[in-house]
Amino acid sequence: MKKIIKLITLIGIFIILVNILTSHVYDENIKTKLGNEVLFEKHFDLIKGKRIGLITNHTGLNSQFESTAALLANNHQTNLVALFAPEHGLDGKAKAGEYVESYLHDQYKIPVYSLYGPTRKPTPKMLENIDLLLYDIQDIGARTYTYISTLNYCMWAAKENGKTVIVLDRPNPLGGLIVDGPVSEEDFLSFVGVDILPMAHGMTVGELARYFNRHIGARLIVVPMEGYTRDMMFPDTGLYWVPTSPMIPDFFSALLYMATGLGEGTGIRQGDYFKWVGGKGIDSQIFAQELKQINLPGVRFVPETKGEFGGVRLFITDMRAFQPVSTGLCILSCSHKLIAYPVPKSVNELTMFDKIMGTDSIGQLIENDVPYQDLKKAYWEPLENFKKERKKYLIYQ
Repeated sequence: MKKIIKLITLIGIFIILVNILTSHVYDENIKTKLGNEVLFEKHFDLIKGKRIGLITNHTGLNSQFESTAALLANNHQTNLVALFAPEHGLDGKAKAGEYVESYLHDQYKIPVYSLYGPTRKPTPKMLENIDLLLYDIQDIGARTYTYISTLNYCMWAAKENGKTVIVLDRPNPLGGLIVDGPVSEEDFLSFVGVDILPMAHGMTVGELARYFNRHIGARLIVVPMEGYTRDMMFPDTGLYWVPTSPMIPDFFSALLYMATGLGEGTGIRQGDYFKWVGGKGIDSQIFAQELKQINLPGVRFVPETKGEFGGVRLFITDMRAFQPVSTGLCILSCSHKLIAYPVPKSVNELTMFDKIMGTDSIGQLIENDVPYQDLKKAYWEPLENFKKERKKYLIYQ
């Protein structure tokens, strides 16, 4: 009988927790009005009668779950002539790094051009019957997430072909206050880092477009959100979370993406949609204890072994205090001291590890087992310089 009562109690607690988490993801009294809604309500003249190329995917929805593609295709005053899809494809189902083919849309009978295949920048041929490019994709706030790289490439294509770019703004899920991590260097720019940015840039896609445009000079229009402020993280917006890609099913995966996903090529790997991190040869208990002693804010580390991989599961205790990049660098530093994994080095070509870091200096410091605090000192000056520069391009207070 006691066991049954205990089980019922646990189930009750679980239901309460689910309800609490759900209430933080969706609120019927939505506070934030997305750029795509503002476009149709207040700036329809920007697209009326225009031949439109829409850069989008499955996240291009408004707060009523209506897709921007469908709204354009079904409106007799607009002319949707092409769709452009980023990594993971138009439906968001392709795996990370998997090439996606271009094809003809079954319903709209218009081309869907893949920008994550042999072609990553729209060609003149793709743009010849287009008046403007419209961008509506949900980002997750990380430099390495390639949706913003696609935005950058499309802006260059628009500049080169005399087209206008309109960016329909969306929230940065991490908010606009977390700005942290190594700042990418010119020699390390790639498709997982197309501009001089820290890992966590703290900007919306509209603000990023303005920042990119300092060098591009495209005809750019950003349609801002309404009811959005810099201190809002995704749960504050009242919007429903649409999985941005197969490995980011919820807000917490986006929040932990830069904490557990930095070990490319080292053997330190993420699991459970970025909520676990570990590696072969790691003692889970010692790893958790080492991380706990550093007293990182907003996160708790619980030892958890997965087969031959020792590691920790991360639990967010305060999403506003949590610092994803600092936590990720600390994880790499602590794990290296435990198992001395090889740090990938860029010799004849850039390694993915250095592309993600945006520099080779962090890898060298980790390999030399410098104190965790010195990792942050290594990028402090470039980060402060970036913070000053980005102020010119911010939209929201």
